[in-house]
Amino acid sequence: MPQESVRTAGELRTRLAERAARWSVSEHLADEEPVPRPSLGLDPASRPTTAAAAGTVDLRALIGRASGNPHLTRRRAAHGLLPGSRESAATLATAVDWRERWGWRWITRVKDQNPCASGWAFAAAGLVESMARIEHHVWAVRSEGDLRDGLRLTCGQASDPETALDWIRDNGGLADPDCRPYTTPPPGLPPERRDAWGSEYTPSWDRSGRTVRIGDYVRLGDVRQQKVWLDTVGPLTACLDVYEDFFGLGSGVYHRVDGRLVGGHCVLIVGYDDAAGCWLFKNSWGTRHHADGYGRIAYGEARVDHWAKCGLSDTNIDPWSKRRLHAGNVYESGNGRAHRNFELAAPTGDGGLRHWWREGEPPFAWSPGKTFAHDASGRPAFTGSTYNRNMESLHVTTGGRLRHWYYEQSGGAWRDGGAFGPGDAAIGSTPALIQSDYGKPGNFEVVVRTADGRLNHWWRINGAPWTWNDGGRFASGIAHYGPALVQTRSRRLELVATRTDGRMQLWWRDDRDHFAWHSGEVFGSAITSAPCLIEGQYGARDEETVGNYELCVAGAGGRVEHWWRANAGGGAWVRGAVFGRDALAVTGMLQGSFGFDLEVIVLRTDGLLQHYRRDGSGWHTGPVIGPA
Repeated sequence: MPQESVRTAGELRTRLAERAARWSVSEHLADEEPVPRPSLGLDPASRPTTAAAAGTVDLRALIGRASGNPHLTRRRAAHGLLPGSRESAATLATAVDWRERWGWRWITRVKDQNPCASGWAFAAAGLVESMARIEHHVWAVRSEGDLRDGLRLTCGQASDPETALDWIRDNGGLADPDCRPYTTPPPGLPPERRDAWGSEYTPSWDRSGRTVRIGDYVRLGDVRQQKVWLDTVGPLTACLDVYEDFFGLGSGVYHRVDGRLVGGHCVLIVGYDDAAGCWLFKNSWGTRHHADGYGRIAYGEARVDHWAKCGLSDTNIDPWSKRRLHAGNVYESGNGRAHRNFELAAPTGDGGLRHWWREGEPPFAWSPGKTFAHDASGRPAFTGSTYNRNMESLHVTTGGRLRHWYYEQSGGAWRDGGAFGPGDAAIGSTPALIQSDYGKPGNFEVVVRTADGRLNHWWRINGAPWTWNDGGRFASGIAHYGPALVQTRSRRLELVATRTDGRMQLWWRDDRDHFAWHSGEVFGSAITSAPCLIEGQYGARDEETVGNYELCVAGAGGRVEHWWRANAGGGAWVRGAVFGRDALAVTGMLQGSFGFDLEVIVLRTDGLLQHYRRDGSGWHTGPVIGPA
């Protein structure tokens, strides 16, 4: 095999043509341009596990149960991995591509590690991101900086995915970029200073509530088992040898043609193609490398099958990543063995509140939890925060004020956070509560209906001196029930409330206009309760695209109305369906870890809470939870 250095893209193209290679040089490179040399990142001295040492594993023991993702449940049954199932003929898919599967995207955008030797960190972070999406149907971008800096490594220090996943497992998970960003040295530094560059590890102090947590990962050495994992679970990390010609890879299936060995690198395997005889990988060199940042490498080429590939399951998503996906008195936590319990708070009828929860695995039974509070005049707002994933509850008191309670995860007890706010909050109404991204930890934002039919915004800086602040009043003619509140990706606060004329109206706050509230569109008619509003996953094709608004509210005749708006396309509000009966109010709504289903909690006219669910075939009546 020739060992000459590959210098220019044109020279490499010539050599590929001479050897009838199955791949082409990146279209972004002109013939006269030198073949680029982005940084790598595998440190063989860290001794990653070889495929031979990993051997085969018991896949049934590892993943032999239903997933919240119904597609994966079907694939596991086809492989005979579920209890009572048998492997069918031609079980293994001939090709898998997690970039888009079953009509959905599952992989975050391609990133760029340059100029640091951090490919190992991007492979591990990409694995966590993809499994968060696949298992919980949410985009949860993670920070390679949290990992690299947490390991106290410099820009020039390489490692491997196993070291990375060990650190993530043992240090409370992997945080989002706003908690601890991935940074690179300033341009112009000489190589020796660039490689030695590093920064003190100082994540935001609410990191414990902003991490995707993981348990043990699996090392897979058998190629067929790797393909089964890709088919039934998700992507895998992989490491390979890098020769000079690999830097020029564009489209096609890579096999080594020319150039010297320059080191090792790690990537994320997001699929395979048996017809082409290759793995599909996501690299971390930006979108101008390979085909929009993705490449194909032949089975066994460049020792890609020499090292064990690593996979994850049972990821545990943080409340920060889910903050737009729930409203009202219900949300999905990371509690339970499957890390997808539903948590709900409801009145007990004597001024108290009761915590209810639903296990995230069959038979999905609702169970009553502890009671707290003593002066609740109506239904609470309920959410999880970045304070160690504490539960946060807010209600209007019998004296017309607001009172905050929180469940302290570390102590396992409910704590009274104190009363605040106006003395004329509408007794019996439901406030709206979210955690915004103003500050770290993010501020609590509250909007409540007051006795004069207006809306009052309050907010708390979540740091010393922990004071609640009056954000002013706005709107008029608001019905008694209360508003629904979200924070958009552009940082606007937006809410929908029911007016006294039975219609709904949107209001929004413009930070560039002295934090003033503005009225928006009016829609619907004969509405009889407060709405519940979320920004869901429909329409959010990637982690940077805004999702559709999903809204449920009680309407005429005791029916529940589902409305939606295509935010990415700037569309109008559309009433999508009417369902249920005897609905007095919609008290909560979420989109969780179950196949992009919408979950709605309804208070019936007989005082009982009813669960409804929407999947691909429509709305379904769920169990009665209990009294409210």
